[in-house]
Amino acid sequence: MFSAYLPVFLMLGVAVLVAVGVFALTTVLGPKNMTAEKAIPYESGSETTGAGHIRLSIKFYLTAILFVVFDIEAVFLYPWASLFQELGWLGFIEMVMFIIVLGVTLVYAWRKGALEWDS
Repeated sequence: MFSAYLPVFLMLGVAVLVAVGVFALTTVLGPKNMTAEKAIPYESGSETTGAGHIRLSIKFYLTAILFVVFDIEAVFLYPWASLFQELGWLGFIEMVMFIIVLGVTLVYAWRKGALEWDS
């Protein structure tokens, strides 16, 4: 029963061994002398100014999450569009329901002010 999955497990094992091996080699063979020059952050050859961390508005994170959600949902639309003729009416109705859920989600985010930058 598990013989069908043997190539997958073998490939997973090889990938883990390669990752651990490369990490071990860089740890063992890499340089270990830390100087004051190497300890400072590199800023494209220019002197650093200001703080190393800038606080961003929560709007950036909310916009990024909304982008990821709608981008992943758009990925689900591509296979449906490519198999539209083979799916028939049931596939069409399922995708219409999916698009309605997308629309309701977008309207909800809009009404909650997730797309407003002024507030």
